[in-house]
Amino acid sequence: MVAAQSQGHTHGIKVSTVLPAAVTADGTVHELSNMDLAMKLHYLRAVYYYNKQAAESLSIYKVKESMFVLLQRHVAVAGRVRKSESGRPHIKCNDSGVRILEAQCNKTIEEWLELKELIHGEELISNQVLGPDLRFSPLLYLQFTKFKCGGMSIAMNWSHILGDAFTASNFIKAWGNLIADNPAEPPLPTVTLTPPLKPEVQEKKPMKPLSVSKPVEPAGDYWTVTNTTPMETTSFHISGSHVNQLLSNISSPNCKTSSFEAVSAFIWQTLAKIRGPNEPNVLTLIKKPKGILSNQQAISTVSVGFSVSEARLEELAVEILKGAKDETKEICEYIEADIVNNDAIVYGGNLTFVDLEGLECYELKLAKERPVYASYSVEQVGDAGVVFVLPGAGSNGERVVTVTLPKEEVSELKSHLNKAWNTP
Repeated sequence: MVAAQSQGHTHGIKVSTVLPAAVTADGTVHELSNMDLAMKLHYLRAVYYYNKQAAESLSIYKVKESMFVLLQRHVAVAGRVRKSESGRPHIKCNDSGVRILEAQCNKTIEEWLELKELIHGEELISNQVLGPDLRFSPLLYLQFTKFKCGGMSIAMNWSHILGDAFTASNFIKAWGNLIADNPAEPPLPTVTLTPPLKPEVQEKKPMKPLSVSKPVEPAGDYWTVTNTTPMETTSFHISGSHVNQLLSNISSPNCKTSSFEAVSAFIWQTLAKIRGPNEPNVLTLIKKPKGILSNQQAISTVSVGFSVSEARLEELAVEILKGAKDETKEICEYIEADIVNNDAIVYGGNLTFVDLEGLECYELKLAKERPVYASYSVEQVGDAGVVFVLPGAGSNGERVVTVTLPKEEVSELKSHLNKAWNTP
């Protein structure tokens, strides 16, 4: 175990590595799909907060013991990225392990959550990315932080090449089941020893899909996004009554919109007003995958030819619901056409809305206790920004919106939301 440097409100940081419980057979490889590779520059971050009673049920011994078992079942998570002679990345399942961090915080959970600039998990999880030496870069970091009140946060930095937010959530829930001596777990991607079939050679190189932007230069072995403006992540709570108000203002007999469309339309228009002449007329939508969980999320674009800031909210909601063009196949073809050079920025290439309403982020229980708060966000995103729409902790239809936007837009968005709902 290694001690790490303290930062801000956290201290006493210890770092260790957990390996699978059994040795994985030599030559075991997890092949990455084209969609996995489209996501290689992005990293999902999740933070779960627990009260004192739940935290007291968990010891670091239990954490590691259960993780040994889980990694034996999902050896790719404990592997490292390698490249074939052609330059195509894959995961070598070599039992290198995942990083476990333990830390102390000098705040109570209540005090921490009042630090609005830190609500997305700053200091509670490693911000490491893959590279520049891919051979030694863990794909998963977990951090357990004990608060002054006796509560605890469990935070995860998940390399998106392993799967989307639903896959990450299912992985951590599977760990929670092992902690509770309940081995049942949801399906996760399986390891394949056979390289994926090569697609037919195309006469023309596919065009770059509208849903992605391209880094200025290929990422090489350092999988990170360079922004032209400082980005900031924060979260907003939208009460059930405010969600219902949006739905009643938008829904019509001919178009039944969900909370996701209603909230997204409202924030889309608000950001259009903030950005003025540079209002976003193109959106990227990312929604729950169909079938097996991995990086099979549906990615589509919405493009409008009218003023977003002056449109009726119902028009915008209908465009999000019915006007989206699926580009999942086009993204895969674009990546396949030039594995080495066609890096993609999916999150934030356009203003991106991610539908996580079905994410069971309050089902990771400790001692049968649900988290008091949970948040998901994504790191390493493009300048156009990202909006996550998640369920709230209650059962009254509330939503949590996590945004990663240019820093100067965050305070303006807060001001607009407070004015719209007469909140302080």
